[in-house]
Amino acid sequence: MRVPARLVPLIAVGAASALLTGCFSGGSDSASGQGKRIRLAMMQPPRSGLSPLSDDAFKLSRWSTAETLVKLDADGDAEPALATEWKQSGPSWSFTLRDGVTFHDGTKLTAEAVVNSLTRAAAASPKPRILDGVDLTAKADGDKVTVTTATVDPLVPQRLSSPQLSILAAKAYRGKAVNPVGAGTGPFELTKVNGTSSAALDRYDGYWGTKAKAPGIDVRFVPDGTARAAALRSGEADIVEAVPVSQAAVLDQDLITEVPMPRTNTLYLNTEKGAFKDAAVRAAAREAIDAESIVKGVYEGRADVADGLLGPALPWAAELRKPVRRAKAGAPAGKTITLGTFTDRAELPEVAAALQQQLQKAGFKVKLDVREYANIESDALAGEFDAFILSRATVLDSGDPAAYLYSDFASDGSFNISQLANADVDKALEKAGRTPTGDARRKAVMAAEAAVLGTDAAVPMLHERVIQGDAAGVADAAHDPRERELVTADTYIK
Repeated sequence: MRVPARLVPLIAVGAASALLTGCFSGGSDSASGQGKRIRLAMMQPPRSGLSPLSDDAFKLSRWSTAETLVKLDADGDAEPALATEWKQSGPSWSFTLRDGVTFHDGTKLTAEAVVNSLTRAAAASPKPRILDGVDLTAKADGDKVTVTTATVDPLVPQRLSSPQLSILAAKAYRGKAVNPVGAGTGPFELTKVNGTSSAALDRYDGYWGTKAKAPGIDVRFVPDGTARAAALRSGEADIVEAVPVSQAAVLDQDLITEVPMPRTNTLYLNTEKGAFKDAAVRAAAREAIDAESIVKGVYEGRADVADGLLGPALPWAAELRKPVRRAKAGAPAGKTITLGTFTDRAELPEVAAALQQQLQKAGFKVKLDVREYANIESDALAGEFDAFILSRATVLDSGDPAAYLYSDFASDGSFNISQLANADVDKALEKAGRTPTGDARRKAVMAAEAAVLGTDAAVPMLHERVIQGDAAGVADAAHDPRERELVTADTYIK
């Protein structure tokens, strides 16, 4: 096995592992005497105190502690969860709630509780991404909840599957910030959060569905990828999220699983100000990028070169991809640009270094700004960078890429790093969003992709594959391309 020269020496890996010693409680659960607690090493610490109205919601989902009205099957279609059935009437949808569900604080799931959660999400600032461009209201009607949108929306059930629209007990909303501790409905109850360092969950024996096999979960947030991999090597962790490509080669290959992800590594270019306000200069940057060399060099072949924003995790995308009309490339003329990215995903700083060389070779002067995501996101969204490298999930929220495209490229999108404001793009995104599900919607989505690519506001480079580490004793951990599931009720330690 070839070990790349850039890998840290094994002694450094051992040192990283030592840093984790004592972080996980491990062992048998003394209270129940049944099985072992699952020790989980996660990549990113909470950004917003585990508020479900932020990206932290996906942690709550991956721990099986917070649930939504519906969930998605493997094909992205909606199926029952806290709601058992639903019916559409124009812009309104009626959801029938499941009987016998209690929150972790002992209160019952009611229509009023559901309305409370959805109303808080709809009124949040900023809104959860899944509600970008959506005016949503909820009203209780006996054991049913009526969800109404300002215009007919064929994706309401899929939207309500987003972890950012998890249903929590009333106690979660009593303060200024939403606090999910002891307020979910899942098979595990969140019992303790230690800032950005760790969290603990216990099995909830009052769960409405299949009881959890494991007595609990001990979570440690480990942004350093080498340390996460070392935790798997040393036995300090049972499940390790997002093993860096650079570490995969030195791990026991039987302990890692590689899953193609609906996640695209994209270079966002600032269309509002600076060098890339000029479409010809954006085109010059696009032409300067050699994505294949990045896949081979940084990702060691464990990724796919991008033909568009949507990759092989959506097999229909390649078949329906539209031709793209782009501006002719101009001359960089020594323009100075600031290129930003973050350290939380171990490969991104290396991608930034490779892009710096490629862009400099094309005639740009490139300054790098690399920080932890929590310290750089606000600047990226405010347009403080000329270019920004982001690893972006393309169907994270609804199982449908239209929401991601709107969030990132609509004039009023909440995640518009490129600061793009283009009437043709807005028109294509609006059409995709209102088209009923099925082939027609997929075609509209690909037309919207072509409109975005035509602006060169975003240059897709590669589609990632996630590498998850599961220790030999782990049974039935989830390997979810959408990053919604990880530890489920069926997961346990042999």
